Amino acid sequence: MTQVDTVPAPGAAPAQRPGPVRRPGSVRVLWLLVVVAVLAALLAASVAVGSRAVGWSEILAALGGSQETIGEAAVTKRIPRTVLAAVVGAALGLSGAVMQGVTRNPLADPGVLGINMGASLAVVVGLAWLGLSSATAIVWTAILGAALAAVFVYAVGSLGRGGPTPLKLALAGTATSAALVSFVTAVALPRGDIAESIQSWEIGGVGGASFRGLGSVAPFLVVGFAVSLLSARALNSLALGDELAAGLGERVVLARGVAALGSVLLCGAATAIAGPIGFVGLVVPHVCRLLVGVDHRWLLPFTALTGACLLIASDVLGRIVARPDEIDVGIITALIGAPFFIYIVRRQKVREL
Repeated sequence: MTQVDTVPAPGAAPAQRPGPVRRPGSVRVLWLLVVVAVLAALLAASVAVGSRAVGWSEILAALGGSQETIGEAAVTKRIPRTVLAAVVGAALGLSGAVMQGVTRNPLADPGVLGINMGASLAVVVGLAWLGLSSATAIVWTAILGAALAAVFVYAVGSLGRGGPTPLKLALAGTATSAALVSFVTAVALPRGDIAESIQSWEIGGVGGASFRGLGSVAPFLVVGFAVSLLSARALNSLALGDELAAGLGERVVLARGVAALGSVLLCGAATAIAGPIGFVGLVVPHVCRLLVGVDHRWLLPFTALTGACLLIASDVLGRIVARPDEIDVGIITALIGAPFFIYIVRRQKVREL
């Protein structure tokens, strides 16, 4: 007889399976030092390396504020780009970890669940039909679109027997994302004045970064980071199952809603400024669980740091492989994330976390 994996509903007790990955404190601290060192090295590489080769003298001069030569001007432009890649990578990595914790779904990711595309469609509609122009209005629109997409996908994935299982959520998110891509195209094509810029933004990239743009999304990102990180204890309780979490005194619905709010804020703000960059929120949490275990008090900060590392590394790689042109970071993360998504589906058989 063939054994079939069953997935309990969100409110049911978790099925028996191997115990969670746990790591001693010394191992976690060691990995923290490693990740911080890697991040520092990538920050330096992102400023020093690009589609245009520059010397150390030009790098040092540019860091001192000089823009007299073309090389110095190029390095100066890389600084806000590096900061944006770090911030967006951290936001997407943390958002994915929180989504996976809230839904107990190993396939949860802002891209896989269609939340990125919900934010994208809202922004495109706002630009094409509502005449949005201010950065703050665009960010609010992106967050609203992300929230509506998240609610829709969760509702569709909850239909039928068994509740919102990982497989149903992934299928609902993938179908929703495909539909939203079509809607974005339908809205943008008749508008030749904005179609080109929208198509470039839809790929996802950090090439047009500026500190002014970062400032427009900074308040939303700060709130999203704070809410998500403060949800760590609640996510640890939810990982035990809704009934046990409630027995421990956790307000399950409130805890899940607050954590989801933090995740949506991060996803919406990141999408508004950098476009719908996919798979960062899928890959990073799984890697971090192997390094530091499943305790969200450690996992969430690690996903933020590792997400920043992944997006900076992807951006640097995109500048190098196509010199003198560049490949947008969204393409690089898709090339990394798509095979990883297939691996997770086959390896974990889409069971809950």
